[in-house]
Amino acid sequence: MIFSSGTKRPKIHASAYVAPTATIGGDVTIGAGCAVLHGAIVVGEGAPVTIGSDTVVMENAVLKASGGSATTFPLSVGSRCIVGPHAYVVGATIEDGCFVASGSKIFNGARLERGSGVALGGIVHVNARLRRGESVPMQHIAFGDPAEIYPPERSPEVHAKMTFFADVFNLQQSDGVRAEAARLYAKFLRKSHAQDVQVDEHRSVKPPPRRSGEEPPPTRVAEVDKVVDVMMLELEEMEHRRQESIRRQKGR
Repeated sequence: MIFSSGTKRPKIHASAYVAPTATIGGDVTIGAGCAVLHGAIVVGEGAPVTIGSDTVVMENAVLKASGGSATTFPLSVGSRCIVGPHAYVVGATIEDGCFVASGSKIFNGARLERGSGVALGGIVHVNARLRRGESVPMQHIAFGDPAEIYPPERSPEVHAKMTFFADVFNLQQSDGVRAEAARLYAKFLRKSHAQDVQVDEHRSVKPPPRRSGEEPPPTRVAEVDKVVDVMMLELEEMEHRRQESIRRQKGR
């Protein structure tokens, strides 16, 4: 489904593919050669979402931007990135050539510098900055600027250092802060989506008609394969650099 939100309507490049069951809404720009697969959700709520060229958003991934009167969190995803199935990315900046694996979570104000990656179930927390080429291992947490990588068992330590409600909702910590955040967020969402209108999908996302039985243009498949091949090479090189760095540090 493609929907406008107030005066904001998605801009989807003619060469991009958006699956019929994906949801694209509001101030969203999707670049050339992208593929947004089934069940993915890409929504701008008060702030823009921008996705660069040749980027893949896989099944059931959620990409969101958010912005109100006090805080604004646009979402920018660069070119030649992969966002894996069931990943959750909100209000962050992801530079070119990054890989966000299945089930990963990237939160408000975070930045993934060029060529960095987050493995299965990894977290890049609020306002964290993952340095160029760095990798978050499976189930680990990146926090800080620049980010320090924490194993899962140190998550309470990360939580103690965070000011989540102040950073995301502009609310000071109190006994009732969670309830107040829910009230304000519900109010914001009602207002943000009050003027949502479904857009005629075929004008936005479907490729030009072709004769019955005709195969899709080979370049469309080849482009997606090329993205995956290039990303895998980059990931292998990135992991090799990370392991070399670990060996050098241990040798000191």
